[in-house]
Amino acid sequence: MAQAIEAAGSLEVATLENQQEFVTFTIDSQMFGVPILRVQDILKPENIAPVPLAAPEIRGSINLRGRIVTVIDVRVRLGLPTLSLDEETMGVTVEQHQDLYTLLVDTIGDVISIENSSLEKTPGTLDEKWREFSSGICRLEKDLMVILDIEKLLDIGN
Repeated sequence: MAQAIEAAGSLEVATLENQQEFVTFTIDSQMFGVPILRVQDILKPENIAPVPLAAPEIRGSINLRGRIVTVIDVRVRLGLPTLSLDEETMGVTVEQHQDLYTLLVDTIGDVISIENSSLEKTPGTLDEKWREFSSGICRLEKDLMVILDIEKLLDIGN
């Protein structure tokens, strides 16, 4: 009996090792995903303070539980028109090099689990700007999810 439980436990671990979880969101009706392990928080950014002389994709900064967080307008980064501050937007906060960044997105989706075998390389037909920030894609039942490469997306000014 102990062997059966042990075997079932190792099967569960093997299944988890063959999957990745992604936080999904949309920008201009396109679904994107970032690995859940990179996400620190999901929030509605308020009181965004502008940063003088910042790059156009830097919308400003916010205070998140006592930490200053840079807000990145992902639409601008992807070459799309920005939304006005009056329009509904959401934020996905990620950490990179011990700094926090909130990615300004249109809407938040679900957390989904994807089999590693379902992940594909970024196709050459994807818009060049988007391809630059993509680490791959995943074909879902009704959508195509572009997986964002957080490192490249946050490499602003280079």
